[in-house]
Amino acid sequence: MASFRRTLSPAYPDRQYLNGSFPVSSPTHKLPSANAKYSSPLPALSAAFRRLVGGVFTRRHGRKGQWSRAAFRCVLCFFVGFLLGMFPFGHVAEDIRSHEISFEMKPPLPRANNAQQLLREDRVLRNRAQEGFVIDPVSLSAERERQNDRFDFVPRKPLIVVTPTYDRAFQAYFLNRLGQVLRLVPPPVVWIVVEMKAASMETAEVLRKTGVMYRHLVCNKNVTDVKDRGVHQRNTALEHIEHHRLDGIVYFADDDNVYSLELFDALRDISRIGTWPVAMLAPSKNKAILEGPVCNASHVIGWHTNEKSKRLRRFHVDMSGFAFNSTILWDPKRWRRPSSNPIRQLDTVKEGFQETTFIEQLVEDESQMEGSPHGCSKIMNWHLHLGVHNIVYPKGWVLQKNLDAVIPVK
Repeated sequence: MASFRRTLSPAYPDRQYLNGSFPVSSPTHKLPSANAKYSSPLPALSAAFRRLVGGVFTRRHGRKGQWSRAAFRCVLCFFVGFLLGMFPFGHVAEDIRSHEISFEMKPPLPRANNAQQLLREDRVLRNRAQEGFVIDPVSLSAERERQNDRFDFVPRKPLIVVTPTYDRAFQAYFLNRLGQVLRLVPPPVVWIVVEMKAASMETAEVLRKTGVMYRHLVCNKNVTDVKDRGVHQRNTALEHIEHHRLDGIVYFADDDNVYSLELFDALRDISRIGTWPVAMLAPSKNKAILEGPVCNASHVIGWHTNEKSKRLRRFHVDMSGFAFNSTILWDPKRWRRPSSNPIRQLDTVKEGFQETTFIEQLVEDESQMEGSPHGCSKIMNWHLHLGVHNIVYPKGWVLQKNLDAVIPVK
């Protein structure tokens, strides 16, 4: 059998073979022409691009190359879309140029203009309100708001209440009653309680339970006469105030007296020394008497007195019927006192003259005293003399034995 052999032509990788045919082309197309160096490179680039695209989208592959072909096409499309998105065209660039961002710092409007604008708006709102519109009053001025926030705070004068006490049957009752009254007085209040010889646990417990700020002092004076007990106890409190320079209004409040809250409010109005009338029970306890100043407004022009033995006194005042500024004790230059001797109550005078001799050290005459309240027409405390003698209080205020049963339980 005869065999035919076909001479194989040289294979060119850049040529296409369609349907197994081999188109014959002259090899001279590979050779550059004489004028190639003078021609533009754009036709060659476009031809290369067409061959690349044609090879990607038209070249047939086997089944094994389908996945690589799809991946290559996705990457190519993504790259082309990314390039198109990075370069805006046409009206987009014009819009960006038309809306330029300015970073220039502009100074704020003057506060005066703002205030004028706020006042103008406030005036418009008021005119509308007058015409019939219901508008809630709103302050549009910053200065007006600051004025509303201001408030006048006047601090209260501290009150220094001095109370001498001693062991007796009604001591716990009297201290508790006075402590509950002081508890209702607006602070600051300092309660100075003075005992003789030693501070008892019973008194300390009563003071702690009242809830009032207190100072528990002890008078170590060796006193043989019972009548002078209160004088030395008050002097102990005066020494304490002078030593620690306590600033406030000093008031001698015995524990067996009755006081109103209005009295402690009036004490804070005293500048130097104030006085007021006190209602008292006569020694016979069958009538009430009045002792204290007669006032024209706040000026003292006379005195109430009903006892002939006390008419020789300079100032007819009860011990609980006056109060004074504590700075008189430790600041004599402020009050122009003629001497710097300590101000104390005297135990060498007769009973009933301790008040007048003490006030004579504070003032020269009635012109330096203040009547309280206005016109001295109100009773604010009472001196009742309710002491009970010959009754001993139980130690610790606790009965060791139970009370005798008067009516047995059935």
